[in-house]
Amino acid sequence: MEADRPPAPGRTAGSVGGLVNLASALRFLDAHTNLEAVAGRVEGLSLERMERLAHVLGDPQDAYPVIHITGTNGKGSVSRMVTGLLRAQGLSVGTYSSPHLERINERIAWNAEPVDDDTLGDLIGDVAALEELAGVTPSYFEILTAAAFSHFAQVAVDVAVVEVGMLGRYDATNVADATVAVCTNIGRDHTDGAEGWRAAIAGEKVGIVKPGRTDVFVVGERDRDLRPVFTGAGAAATWLAGEEYDLETDVRAVGGRMVSATTPGGRYDDVFVPVLGAHQAGNAAVALATAEAFGGRSLAPDVVAEGFADLTLPGRFEVVGRHPTVVVDVAHNPEGAAVTADTLAEDLSLTGGLIVVVGLLGGRDAAEVLRSLGAADAGLVVTCSPDSPRAVPAAELAAIAESIGASAEAVPDPVDAVHRALALATEDDVVLVTGSHYVAGPVRAALRDAESVG
Repeated sequence: MEADRPPAPGRTAGSVGGLVNLASALRFLDAHTNLEAVAGRVEGLSLERMERLAHVLGDPQDAYPVIHITGTNGKGSVSRMVTGLLRAQGLSVGTYSSPHLERINERIAWNAEPVDDDTLGDLIGDVAALEELAGVTPSYFEILTAAAFSHFAQVAVDVAVVEVGMLGRYDATNVADATVAVCTNIGRDHTDGAEGWRAAIAGEKVGIVKPGRTDVFVVGERDRDLRPVFTGAGAAATWLAGEEYDLETDVRAVGGRMVSATTPGGRYDDVFVPVLGAHQAGNAAVALATAEAFGGRSLAPDVVAEGFADLTLPGRFEVVGRHPTVVVDVAHNPEGAAVTADTLAEDLSLTGGLIVVVGLLGGRDAAEVLRSLGAADAGLVVTCSPDSPRAVPAAELAAIAESIGASAEAVPDPVDAVHRALALATEDDVVLVTGSHYVAGPVRAALRDAESVG
């Protein structure tokens, strides 16, 4: 796709904002607070910095319609599915997601192609050049969000699919007004689990709905107690899973799922979704409803088939090696871990044993995550420490694993931990690598570099 990309107006590669190249741009970026690393909480947060930054850039987020996606789990999968369905209709689509698995470029994509190094360096350079004019010191995520919005305006996308970083209301992405807003689900992540936490989390996530500006709010969460939160958010129309749209059938197929879904526009029968996991069938139903809501009409069968045909979900129960089978999954909370365990049991034929390589960030109940993964039933749990200030030390996580009945061994570096697991595994075993993007990404890259990944 890069050959078709028009040059950004007034640019010379690697020269904007005084930043010579991507490496220099990333040094500038790393000098700013990374809330992904420090797990910023919603209390006391504000959109003021992001609003001022966007304003000096010319409010690029207002140059195109936005599909804004929030939810505890499934945001990345739904974003990729929606992007495919929109591209199949001939639309030019920008996609902004976080965090990345291997390279920061993955976060900003145009027609499913990550931004190239020179353009990313220039985009960050543009923000750097205007930081003083904005009169604020933006965070790492705010800089990247501003860069993404600017890029999508420069290449004149027809629509931007924008994934929320955390919660919704005070997320930097929320300076954009959603034409279609999406909430995949509500789970216990970034919360202390106090009484009423589900309604509180839902209340923050529905902050992406803009009364008078959001046409449709597509909700994948099925908890009936939360429906007043969703229907009261202020969208012109709210489509609830199980009401306005639904997943009708989900049958396991070779290499994926065969799905049928109903929406306000009709019915989609026998849609092949080429990824593993029953939860992806539900995500597909959300994506179909979202694409239909944006276009205002049902999708043609050939559009649906084309939209899902090339779907890949890196790091989402991704099989990256055989003999032994190696699966990489970014599940990082109890709900996600339980889905991973279910997919392992349902979609893989386990003829051997299971070795789990896991690293977690703080702020979650590690024991609950490990229980949800079925760690106690694994032959071995190899714990590691993700490359993050929030990482749970490998030795501490190993002790927690042993406290729930697992056999555990601590190997701090994620790549070394996987090599240890592979050294112990037989050809019939499964090695599951999970717990964090900061584990899945480095391992995925290392296995590919070792030619264990195609």
